Amino acid sequence: MSMIAPLYCLDANVLIQAWQKYYSPALCPDYWDRLNDLGEQGLIFIPAAVRDEITKTEDELSQWLKTSKIQIRSITEPVTYYLRQIYQANPIHKGLVDNVKGRSLADPWVIAHAMSESAVVVTKEEKITAANSNRIKIPNVCDNMGIRWMNDFEFIAEVGIRFSCRIE
Repeated sequence: MSMIAPLYCLDANVLIQAWQKYYSPALCPDYWDRLNDLGEQGLIFIPAAVRDEITKTEDELSQWLKTSKIQIRSITEPVTYYLRQIYQANPIHKGLVDNVKGRSLADPWVIAHAMSESAVVVTKEEKITAANSNRIKIPNVCDNMGIRWMNDFEFIAEVGIRFSCRIE
């Protein structure tokens, strides 16, 4: 039986929150090295829309991403086909993007790229479960579209990233 490693499509919040909150390069540089390793192996990627979301702010994460080995995927015809499928599947899917605040612009692209490449979506977003909510998040759309998704902690466990602590 052949074991083919899954391909993972990362949402912007996976990188942003890790950098700003719990895997700061000052405290956990190995995490960022492992992401580079996974990128070099072709196991993780981000859509160009995610790159654009991160690099619109000139900060240290933006600088790191520009030199990282994480592959960046451009929009292709199959990706636009899947984007149309997402929007046609359910009118609420249009709520992925907050047009008023200009947020979550990359979210539909994350799912469309994952569909196009049979990848697993990795996101910090949590599924909206309230029946009366008019909001929708990446996990909801992934479930609706039959796309596997996970949070970054599940991703870390699945790809085998292990942390070690030391005093310097």
